[in-house]
Parts: sequence; structure tokens; C-alpha cells
Amino acid sequence: MANKVWVYIDHFKGNAVLTSWEAVGAAKMLAAQTPGAQQSRVGTGVAALIFGNGVEGLAQQAFSYGVDAVKLCNDATLADFRVEPYAALLSKLADEERPDVILAATTPRGRDIFATSAVDLHTGVIADATALDASDGLVRVTRPVYAGKLSSIVVCKDKRPQMITLRARAFTAPEPDGSKSGMIEKVQPVLAEDAISTKVVDYAIEENRVSLDSAKIIVSGGRGVGGPEGFEPVRELAKAFGGALGASRAAVDAGWIPYAHQVGQTGKVVSPDLYVACGISGAIQHLVGMRTAKVIVAINKDAEASIFRNVHYGVVGDLFKIVPAVTAEVKKRSGL
Repeated sequence: MANKVWVYIDHFKGNAVLTSWEAVGAAKMLAAQTPGAQQSRVGTGVAALIFGNGVEGLAQQAFSYGVDAVKLCNDATLADFRVEPYAALLSKLADEERPDVILAATTPRGRDIFATSAVDLHTGVIADATALDASDGLVRVTRPVYAGKLSSIVVCKDKRPQMITLRARAFTAPEPDGSKSGMIEKVQPVLAEDAISTKVVDYAIEENRVSLDSAKIIVSGGRGVGGPEGFEPVRELAKAFGGALGASRAAVDAGWIPYAHQVGQTGKVVSPDLYVACGISGAIQHLVGMRTAKVIVAINKDAEASIFRNVHYGVVGDLFKIVPAVTAEVKKRSGL
């Protein structure tokens, strides 16, 4: 079986990013649309790319989600993500085996490695896919354009591999089955340590924070919260939901909350089941980052705020009264 669809498994210290398993689901869907390797430009097998140090356990996880094979590189030079050794390895493998399609989640690491490898491989990257179709053997990628107001269908006709990053929560991860197994191919790194120009010195990790990328519920605050202390009721509501805390660019630029929480064109693009915008006016930069949420609720004291034109439910009023009341009700119903 030719493994012509590859999936890069993004992880941090051996803990897979959940959207990587969504990418596996998308890869399996592409393979299922293919009648056979002899009849299509897209092959029938799915291979996972796992690079790191001490990441053998990710291989079995990948098999449980349904990949047919794993290309595993386990080396000290890959202990920390640095684009040089990761991209060099991806480029070498792809150049040697010429897969038709390589998928990855649209994460900072996924974007970094794909952009660099695409230059090496003389191909392009189609970013932020929300739908894929390969029924005729050529992958047609649906992606948002014009700040998400429209969708376009993009095709990479001649260049190979077709490199595509997938928007978080746009695809469904398969149900894991621990009984599944497959073939592991161990590969060697391309760059020695002394050939890598960057070094990772330390990490600053914010504890007890739900990732915006994978959160099913996000509660965000904007300029209307009034200051750093104004995020407390917003944070409490996010905690009560078991969701993530987000913010608008205005709040981040004001120094009220770290950039890691920013939702928008220059922050995180998210697609949760529920997005609650508190004191956010609805600038297009922010809407780009959250307009694909399944349900959007806005709380704002300004009835003319533009965000109300882009929501499913709108509440006009003082967020400092409404948000604590909603939080209390959520806790009551959750038995907290």
C-alpha cells in the first residue's frame, strides 16, 4: 500500500496537540474517497510523521487513531521544536518518497515547518482549510477569504506534495481504538546539533490554562472590561464552563492580558462550539478569529455595537452584572 497521504503530528514534549488527531481524521477521509492508488493521483495509505525525543508512545497513539504507518525520528536534536532540524527532515523524507498530500494542524509549529519545507520542495502551502475533497483524485481545499466573509476553493494542480494546514475543529478526530497497530519506520535526523543555529533556553508555561486551539467553549473579554481586573468575571465564567479565556486585540494591546489569549487575525483563529464575547465591539480583526464558532453570544452595553450583527444571541447590558449572574447559573446547573 502506498502511503501517499502524510500527517505531521504536532506535539509538545510528547503530548500531542489534539488537532493533530483531527488531521488524521481528514487524512483518512481523503484516503477513503480514493478508489485505489492506480486510479487516482492520491494514494490510499495514511502515514504519520512523528519527530522528537522520547516520543515512541505517540506512535501507538497514532495507530489507535487509524494511521497505517508511522515514520518515527527519535533524537536528542529534536527534543525541542526548532524549525531547522524539523523542516530539514520533513523535506528530505518528502523529496525521497514524494507523497501526494501532507497535512498538519494550523498551529504555530505546523505553519513554521510547512512554510520552510515548502520552499525546499518547490511547492506551496494551502493554509487554514475548513473542508477537503479528493473525489476525483485532486484535493480541493475550501478555506476562508476576505476575513472569513467568503470561502474559496483552492487546488494545487501541478506541484507535489500538496501541503495543507487544517483549521482547528473543522474536522473530526476518529474514535481511538487501542487494539490497532501498524508499521513503524525509524528514520534518522538530517542535521547534527552543531549545524542548528537556534537553541531553546527555557519555557514559560502558564499553568491551568485551557488551550484556545482545542477549547469547545471560549469566553473572551475586550475593551469593555475596563482593565486587568475587569477580566476576573470573564475568567470565572470561562472556568465555570470548563472553557478557555480569550481576549480581543484591544485588551492585549492595552496590557490587560497576555498575548497568548488573543483571538483574531493576529492572534488565534478558533472554532469552538460556544463563543461568548464580553465587552467586545466587533472589529473585523477579531471577527476573523471567531466567526466560525457554532454558537456566538455577545454581551455589550452598546446596543449599536457591530458585533451584534455577527452573533446568534445578543445581550445588551452591563457585563459586570450579567456575566456573574450567568456564572452563578452555570455553577448551579453543574453542581459546582
